[in-house]
This record gives sequence, structure tokens and C-alpha cells, in this order.
Amino acid sequence: MSERRVVVTGIGVVAPTGIGKEAFWEGIKNGKNCVDRISSFDPSSLPSQIAAEAKEFDPLDYYESEKEVKRADRSAHLAFAAAFEAIKDSEIKINDGNRKKIGVLIGTGIGGLGYAEKEHPLFLSGGANKISPYLAITPFCGALSSEISIKLGIKGFSLTVSTGCTGSNDALSMAFNLIRFGESDVILSGGADSCITPLTVAAFSRIGALSTKRNHEPHKACRPFDKERDGFVIGEGAWVLVLEELEHAIKRNAPIYAEIYGYGITCDAYHMTAPLPDSEETARAMELAIENAGIHPEQIDYICAHGTSTPLNDKQETLAIKKVFKEHARKIPISSIKAMIGHAIGAAGAANVTATILAMVEKFIPPTINYEHPDPECDLDYVPNIGRKATINFAMCNSIGFGGKNSILVLKKFK
Repeated sequence: MSERRVVVTGIGVVAPTGIGKEAFWEGIKNGKNCVDRISSFDPSSLPSQIAAEAKEFDPLDYYESEKEVKRADRSAHLAFAAAFEAIKDSEIKINDGNRKKIGVLIGTGIGGLGYAEKEHPLFLSGGANKISPYLAITPFCGALSSEISIKLGIKGFSLTVSTGCTGSNDALSMAFNLIRFGESDVILSGGADSCITPLTVAAFSRIGALSTKRNHEPHKACRPFDKERDGFVIGEGAWVLVLEELEHAIKRNAPIYAEIYGYGITCDAYHMTAPLPDSEETARAMELAIENAGIHPEQIDYICAHGTSTPLNDKQETLAIKKVFKEHARKIPISSIKAMIGHAIGAAGAANVTATILAMVEKFIPPTINYEHPDPECDLDYVPNIGRKATINFAMCNSIGFGGKNSILVLKKFK
């Protein structure tokens, strides 16, 4: 079978910037900083007390009752809401004729762990009879894709990919392949995570991953590629896309935003938290993605970086880009949206992909905000502080995770 073209026909977003693709785009285009002191619980005892919360999201806007809300974790609420928005945006009608042919493939990091964290004290104080019966099923990462399938009545495959920070890029890569090689025509794919919990923030602080020096000035904390960066800021949200085979999309006169064009996935096989010093496998994942897309490195017009604001990640990602693109690396605009929306862990890749699709459509590159002190080891064009107009024909979306995961996607402007 010849390879088929895979396009994006729907975008659903629930993010710190607000609800919907319009709010997300306006936020990242204009450098809206969503990082603030944590409001969902008292963070005063924690080393890192800041986050990018999806404050405008109310599950009751998507669920019929409080009882229904209580049976699922916030991560599942976010996943379903973004999927609902994506379906609405794509104008696809789910009915008895197609519901068995549509798939769900969602990436996440911790899934419903937050639900278990809330129930644990009840178990310790009152025993088994005090905990929710939903605790048996809600913490599973697989609950996110099931929530989408159940709520939307989708009866095709329902899968969750939980590879950590690369989860949603991995999910999108798998969905891309399934459509490209004829296994499916329509897949809801992307990522969702809600990691702003006391235990998760404490755990990431414990390994030195989070910013702890700027609790008094949250807006300045996340600063990708800046010399004074000291760690990432935790975020949350969901970004879900409708991926569709091109002819299927054209037949129903669907809106088409962009084309998924290639992917590359590798593993450092080195360390659970530290990247390879020579960035060899991150670079190889980029090379594989470019090769898979059938293009040349010089054709990449923009890189949406993983750019977490940790001392190691930003340096190693820069090194990998230089290895792959050589002299062309200095000509490519590179930006990280995490300074605005935080690091949504398993959903971060889908956030990058969504941002890149909208950048292609709007012909505008979002900035890397909080870039104030150039780092000699991070010396490329990071689109500092102010976005810029640009025509983007091909773009690369980077996702680099704990455990040495590297997951890269190449997107193409739809023509």
C-alpha cells in the first residue's frame, strides 16, 4: 500500500491561556505569561511554589453534574474537554456509521495519579471504606483515552501512551503511522496532564528539576535558553487534534490546518534524568524525522523547542540542533512556549505541535519570553521576547524526556 497523507482537521485546547485554539494562539503570540503562585493548594512548604494553572477551566462546562465530575481525575476532565473542542472544530459528526472506525490515541505523563494522591489520606485515616470506589480505575493512565471514548461514543481503538515528557509526541507519531499506512482514517490524538499536585511538585523539586529561585517573582521563573535559568515550571492542560487521511478530509469538506509529515524516536539509554552529554540520540531523532519526511535539513523554517529552562536540557538541545543543521542552525528561528504556559509533561509535545500548526497558519512565530541573559552555550536564534512574522513551510517539534526519550515530529504547511 502506498503511503497516505495525514492532515490536521480539528484543534482542541484547554490550557493556562484559556479555552480553545483562539485563546491559546492569542496568548502565545503575544507572550502572555501564565505562571503564578499555585492557587489549587497551599504550596508554602514546597521548594517550588509556582505553576501555570488552567484557571479558566471548569469541568462542569463539559459534564452534567458534580457526581459525574467526581468519578474522574482532572487529567481526564482536561482530555475530554480538549477532545470535545477538537471534534467541534473539525466539524466531523460522530454517528453509527463511523463511530467504530474512529480511534483515540492520547499521551500523558502521570495520568490520574492526582486522584490517588487525594484519596490516600482518607485511606490512612479511615480505612478501605472511606475511599472512593473510583480509586480502583481512575489513576490508570488508560483512563484518559477511555474517558474520551465513553463521553464521545467512539468505539475504535482507545489507547494511552505514557512515556513521560514525550508522551503526546509519541502518541501523535503512532497516530500518524496508523493513518499513513491505512489502519485508520480518523484519530483523535494529542496529550493531557494535570501534574500540579503537592506530591508531584515535591517529587520534581526533589530531583532538582523545578525552578526554586523565583517563588517571589513567578513570571520570571521559566526562562528557556537564558543563562540564569534554574529549572522548569510545572504546567497543565490538554491539546487534542483530529488527524485525518487527506482524501477522507477533502470528501467531507473539512477544514485543513497542516500536514503531519515525519517523525523520529530514539532513546539515550544513558540515565533517567540526565541527557547524553554529546546529545547524539537527540540529534539522531531529529535526523530520523527529517529522513522520514523525505526533506533536507535546510528546508526546516522553524523549530518549536522542548526548551524546558533546565540548565542541562537547553544546552543539550542546542547542541543537538547544531549537530543536525550545522551552519543552517544559526538561520533557523527557534522558540519555546514553556516560559508562558509551563511544562505540561506528557501533554507538552502536543502543546508544541498545536502552537506550530497555528504559527504556520498565522505566519507568525511565538516568542521565547524571559530571555534576558545570553548563554554562550545557547547561542542560536531563540526569537527572544517578541514574536515575528514568518512563512513556515516545514517545521520541527521537539520533545525530550526523562529516561532519555527523544521524540521529534516534522510538520508541513498544507498546500
